[in-house]
Formats: sequence, C-alpha cells, structure tokens
Amino acid sequence: MDYKQTLDFLYSQLPMFSRIGKAALKPDLNNTIALCTALGHPHRQFKSIHIAGTNGKGSTSHMLAAVLQEAGYKTALYTSPHLNDFRERILINGVPIPKDVVVDFVQTNQEIIESVKPSFFEITVAMAFYYFAKEKVDIAVIETGLGGRLDSTNVITPILSVITNISFDHMDLLGDTLAAIAAEKAGIIKPKVPVVIGEIQAETERVFFEHSVLQNSTIYYAEGNWDLVRVKQDAKRQYFKAIHRARREIYKIQTDLLGAYQQYNIRTVLAALDVLAANQGMDISMAIVEKALANVKGLTGLRGRWECLQQKPLIIADVAHNEAGLKEVIKQWRQVPALQKHIIIGFVKDKDISKALAQLPKDATYYFTNANIPRALPAAELVTLATAEGLQGAAYATTADAITAAKHNMHHDDALLICGSFFIVAEALEALQLNQQSKQLGLFARA
Repeated sequence: MDYKQTLDFLYSQLPMFSRIGKAALKPDLNNTIALCTALGHPHRQFKSIHIAGTNGKGSTSHMLAAVLQEAGYKTALYTSPHLNDFRERILINGVPIPKDVVVDFVQTNQEIIESVKPSFFEITVAMAFYYFAKEKVDIAVIETGLGGRLDSTNVITPILSVITNISFDHMDLLGDTLAAIAAEKAGIIKPKVPVVIGEIQAETERVFFEHSVLQNSTIYYAEGNWDLVRVKQDAKRQYFKAIHRARREIYKIQTDLLGAYQQYNIRTVLAALDVLAANQGMDISMAIVEKALANVKGLTGLRGRWECLQQKPLIIADVAHNEAGLKEVIKQWRQVPALQKHIIIGFVKDKDISKALAQLPKDATYYFTNANIPRALPAAELVTLATAEGLQGAAYATTADAITAAKHNMHHDDALLICGSFFIVAEALEALQLNQQSKQLGLFARA
C-alpha cells in the first residue's frame, strides 16, 4: 500500500468514531494494551504528560509542547482529531510523522491488527507511541480523545496529568451531569502523579479532590497559582499580564492564538510548568515560556482556534462545537465590528444541539450545512432546530456550497464565522485553500 491506500484502510476498514459514533468505542483498554504489548510496550519508554478536559485540551497540549520544544526537549505531541492531514495527530518537535512510517507501521503490523481488530483511534495511539519510542523523545504531550478513564491513551503513566475544564459534551457516553463527566475525565489521575486542574467549578471540585485522595496524587489549581489579565489584541497577537500569586511577579505574555478563551489555557500551562519544575526539575525560564507562547502556531502548526483566514472581508474559523465552547467564541464574536455578520455552522448528531444553538446571535445571516461524514446532522434538520431558536438562514449540502453562498452575499466590511465542528472547519479550510489556489478567494460579488 502507498500512503493514500494506507489512509483509506485506516478510515474505511477500522471502526472510526468520527464516522460511526459510539459504535466505534470499546468498553475497556484491552485492545490498546494488546497492541502495546505486541509492540514491546513503547508507552513505557518515554516520559509523558496526559491532558484531558471538555474544551481547551488541544490548545493546552500544543502550548505546553511548544514551551518544552523551545526549551530544548525533544518533544512529541499526540492530539486528535486532525483538520487536513492525518499526520497532524503525531508530531515530534512540530514535524508530522513521515508518510513512509505510517505506511510501514500498518503493513508491518497487519497480523496483530487482524488479530486484535482495533478501532481507528486504538491503532493510531499505538502508532504514535511506537514512533515516539523509536525516535527516543525526551517527553510526549498526550491529549485524550474522549473522556479519560476508558480513552485509549490512558495506558500511560505520566509524570503529570492535566484536566482543563468540564462542561456538557458527549453526554450519551460520559454522563448527563458535570460530576459524572468529571469522574470520567478524572480517570487519567494516576497514583502519586500530580494533577493540575485548569478551572475550579463547584460541580466538579469535589470529584477531582476525591480522586486525587484515592490515588495519593497532589492536586493543583491553575487559578491558585496564576492570575492573567488581557491587555490588548491586534490582528496577529493578544497580550496579557501574568501574575504569579505566590511570588507576586508580573510577566508580559503574548500569544499568536487569538481566541480570548486562551487566557484560561495559558494559565493552565503556566501552572503545569510550575509543577514540572517543582517535581521533575524541569525549570524552564520565563523568557523561554514567553518566546514559545508567542509562536505556538509556528512551533506546532495548531490551526482552527479563532483563526483569522482573511482580513477583508474578515473570515474567522473556530472548532468550538459544544455549548460551553460556543459561548466563549460568541462572546468574542460579539465584539467584532462588521457591517453584517454571517455564520457558517454545522454539527454532528450526538451533540445537545438546542443548547448550542441557544448561544448564537439572532442578528446574523446563517448558512447551515453538514460535513461529509455519516455522523453529521443533516443541514435540513439543523435548519428546523435553528428556526425554533429564532435563527434565520438556509441549508447547504456541503461546506463548500455554504462558503460559496457566503462569499456571494458578503460586503467588504462584513464578517464571517465558521464553527460548530472540527469537520466543518476542516472542510472550510480545504475549500478556502482551493479558492486561494485558483485566485478566487476575496472576489466577493458585492465587495
């Protein structure tokens, strides 16, 4: 098989959550353990940091990896899902896993794949661990895929666990209360391994405390260590004052990630670095931290977080896809000056769509669409739900069709937000890239 054929095999032959939903999930870690055993336990051959949470875990993972990389550590990063290329999931020092390594791994391990019958996510996790061990990385930042307790990544014993926050998402799988969801995320807390909690929430604080006590794990709260004050933002950066509460030291932090919600993730990263310094001797200077946070996208390739794709007319893409995530994004979107605002949005079926839609402004022009995956909520159904929430717009069969319609309708001083799903943003990035290549992007009918 070549690279394309290998990806076709992974996507089509293995159970894949993004395609078929919870039918792809296994109720235990047995498949991942079997794969890692056959591979010689690669996950035991490098230090790791494990990151879970409902929102912000991808940004937090990338920021932490950027800092470790800038500090001179050979740093691996495993995240999911990807936007445009499968290899985005598996990075070392910001460089994607080579195509030939992906091909060789699948071909070499065909016998164990046929025997274990793993899911797409299980084989991808095993591939990442194998690659990180083979390349002898100093440390790996590992993001959970879904939940924590039964997530395939949870075979590792990290030197630090991080839980960013808890909100309602995947309730059919994780539970219908914040405490129940928190209990699943708390499954990554390991015996005597410290854990950083990104946000203190009344409904979840006791859950994390009790799990940490049971595991004899020291718990740290990010907001107990750091205060962050946003100072300003321009087209390329946002700027903060970071105050260490114990030392009463003030630092100037800037980041190339433009989402206002990043202040919570930055605070979590700073707290995690404090714990790594105290417990692992990984004392990274604030000069290095400041340099890395200013260049997260350059160091790690992170995309889709309040990403400005175009200035005139303004186009923003964000992978916010649940009630809490959309609430933060729309809070910032309301501050965007524009003659008229447009929103392209689509969801997958297993979300609380009504609560998500309730976060959206009623004065925007909507383009309801669906990603090209079986899990996608059909655009026609989304229109019905959105109309009930007082949102006005039309249905479009594809994300590319929605972009074409928005481009036709927009003035030069309008603004467009693309959100609701990783898959919608991924298809939008691909469609806009094709438009750029054909020199069509920015040629609006009424500009």
